[in-house]
Amino acid sequence: MRVVVSHPRRGRTLAAVVVVLSLAVLFGLGGLLLAPAERGRPAGPTTKPTATTPPVVLFCAASNRSVMEAILADYRSETGREVVVQYGPSQALLASLSISGTADLFLPADASYLDLARAQGLIDAVFPLAVMRAVVAVPRGNPLGLATLEDLLAGDVRLAMANPDAAAIGMVTKRTLEASGDWERLAAAVDVFTTTVTEVTNAVKLGAADAGIVYDAVLHDYPDLEAVAVEPLGGIRSQVGLAVASGSSQPQAASHLARYIAAADRGLVHYQEHDYTPLEGDLWDDQPELTLYAGSMLRPAIEETLTAFEAREGVTVTTVYNGCGILVAQMEAGRVPDAYFACDVEFMNQVADRFPDAEEISQNELVILVAKGNPKGIGSLRDLATTGLRVGIGHEKQCAMGWLTQRTLSEGGVQEQVMENVVVQTPTGDMLVNQMRSGSLDAAVVYLSNAAGAGDVLDAVRITDLPCSVASQPYGVAAGSPRRRLAERLGEEFRSQLSREIFEAEGFRWLDAHDLVPQPE
Repeated sequence: MRVVVSHPRRGRTLAAVVVVLSLAVLFGLGGLLLAPAERGRPAGPTTKPTATTPPVVLFCAASNRSVMEAILADYRSETGREVVVQYGPSQALLASLSISGTADLFLPADASYLDLARAQGLIDAVFPLAVMRAVVAVPRGNPLGLATLEDLLAGDVRLAMANPDAAAIGMVTKRTLEASGDWERLAAAVDVFTTTVTEVTNAVKLGAADAGIVYDAVLHDYPDLEAVAVEPLGGIRSQVGLAVASGSSQPQAASHLARYIAAADRGLVHYQEHDYTPLEGDLWDDQPELTLYAGSMLRPAIEETLTAFEAREGVTVTTVYNGCGILVAQMEAGRVPDAYFACDVEFMNQVADRFPDAEEISQNELVILVAKGNPKGIGSLRDLATTGLRVGIGHEKQCAMGWLTQRTLSEGGVQEQVMENVVVQTPTGDMLVNQMRSGSLDAAVVYLSNAAGAGDVLDAVRITDLPCSVASQPYGVAAGSPRRRLAERLGEEFRSQLSREIFEAEGFRWLDAHDLVPQPE
């Protein structure tokens, strides 16, 4: 049985023949890497506004108008950049985002609209901002003494509410009351359905309604009104988030504004002042720099994604590649990056206190590299113990590959015998691949991804009987990183569909949440 897998970006193929896989080494890896590899290209200067630079277009929920005007006044003053805002109900803005394609940023009043936009492929990066809660707006002093849902349903109370098919507050209220069985009674009691939550608030202010269901933050600009917590409305929360539109013609400028709005010492200050509950945000930096530690074997799978992320965000990601054992040693010595992409969970576990929320993204399997045609007849780990064979493996203290190799040899019951033939241990698999190409080794145990693409000179023998020969790669954000949100967005980029295609083309197996394989004890 012959399986051919095409490589979508390099036009190469990986041929697998039962146990023996014909693979090739990535061209241009060059000589042996004896020091940490560091990737730190400047992303280029953030686009500066000029007379002809088009303004960023923001679609913003009407409920956020007051706070957004305050933020944008500061932004224009501080950066000289112009912004055009279209305010409206969240559902209408979502429809406009889908149809017009003119927006650079989308800010609805509830995160469920971001979920809908993502499902339609309309947005990319998301920036969490704040939380609002549902309340009943009444004239100050609450002259009708409204306190319960039954009070609202009384026939003599004129009640206003935003249309559930248009505005977030209406949608989340309907969803909550449908669950409690109270929606039909409430809908029947509403005297007027408006398009936006601000129209509800104005109706109460002007006396056209006795009460209205609104978000608490909206009342910031209405000193003559007060909020009443009415169950089950009091449990309704809406998270406000901002997203870069996937159809934006200027994603870097859009991301610049989004980072400003979501900055703890810029936009979120105004959210706090306007009675929202702000979420955690990074400190403002016009051109932030992010430090990423990554296992060397991940380099071909993540470089393209890193480049795209830098270009979109207008940031610089300095990436240090090395064996994970070396990277862990550097972190234990006090050099903690903003994020860490490990070659195996074992090396993430060693620094788990620094990266508490790490998640596995991919898997990579160990294979035995042999010369083309497999002249030594190597078919299993046990064959690596053949007298006179020159074997290369990873260094168990310096890289995840070496640690996993030792574990696999031990589980296979051949560790002592094979180690007698080991003539070299290296911190990266690429070094072993190069030595196989030069003929200085007869066999090497490496990751499948290390060997991708050299079927003309090397074959790879799969280790099929030991599940411990598979490594899982987790990504984690440092708990104390001052650029935590930025690092989280990078993690989301690594989990994107485009990233998945690259990983799989490089010989990795992608992990969805339900695909996670338990690590052997």
